[in-house]
Amino acid sequence: MQGRQMRVHVVGVGKMGLPMARHLGTGGHSVGVSDPDPQRLALAGEAGLAQRPWSEAALAGVDVVLSSLPHDQALRQVGDAVARWGRPGLLFIDTSTVSPQASAEVARSCEAAGVAHLRCTVSGNNQMAEAAQLTVMGSGPASAWERALPLLRLLGPTQLYLGEGEQARLMKLVVNLMIAQTSAMLAEALALGRKGGLEGEAMWRVFTASAVASPILRAKADALAARDFTPTFTVHQMIKDLDLILGAAQALQVPLAQTALTRQWMSAAVAQGDGGEDYAAILKVVERSAGLGADGTIAP
Repeated sequence: MQGRQMRVHVVGVGKMGLPMARHLGTGGHSVGVSDPDPQRLALAGEAGLAQRPWSEAALAGVDVVLSSLPHDQALRQVGDAVARWGRPGLLFIDTSTVSPQASAEVARSCEAAGVAHLRCTVSGNNQMAEAAQLTVMGSGPASAWERALPLLRLLGPTQLYLGEGEQARLMKLVVNLMIAQTSAMLAEALALGRKGGLEGEAMWRVFTASAVASPILRAKADALAARDFTPTFTVHQMIKDLDLILGAAQALQVPLAQTALTRQWMSAAVAQGDGGEDYAAILKVVERSAGLGADGTIAP
């Protein structure tokens, strides 16, 4: 397939799937899309992407199916359909954050049908997807990886192949564990500083100029310094990923005590009405537990 136009069908054009589909189209490939949400399909139509109902007919003549799905059940449903409807030689690329167990089930179904299943998880938020700045982590058949690279290079500057099995799924969970724990670390650090009288903006200036200045911390700096919790990834979404992380840890018998605590803080954020805000809203959970108000004063 390399070096020629591919016929691609994208299943799921949410905040990540739509920009990925658009980049494939502007990269010279023929792209059709399916999604159960009419509003997302309308946005895809505005981007010049052909809308096709998810059916066996949608896969006729297609080289690649690419999916961006919300959870295990959706992957199983789409994967089962691809295995039933897809002809031998079809390439199925899934970019979802799901459990390694569900992914392995789909891989077995696809293999039995002669469909190559490539797990291509991505690191980055919807803004990075829009800017084609995603990092792609892939695993599955090596030959499928080579076939997919012309497409994957349109999604961002970095593509990393990790192995023949579920390595990409686990690696995404490992990365998201570190992202969740970064938010927990920030929550404790900022609460301690504020309770001791440090100004939030001053702390952020020091953070971004110090040894702790990771890319994700820098990316969050302006919004959190202004106490803007507009979501790039919500508390609810992080809870879903943390449950996957803790499930993988249980299966592998790895104790993740700190991650389990962060999961509880996320639950507290939901209980306190912040579930739809950015996952960094657990900062407010820790502040409240420290007796701090939103304005930085000690709550009565």
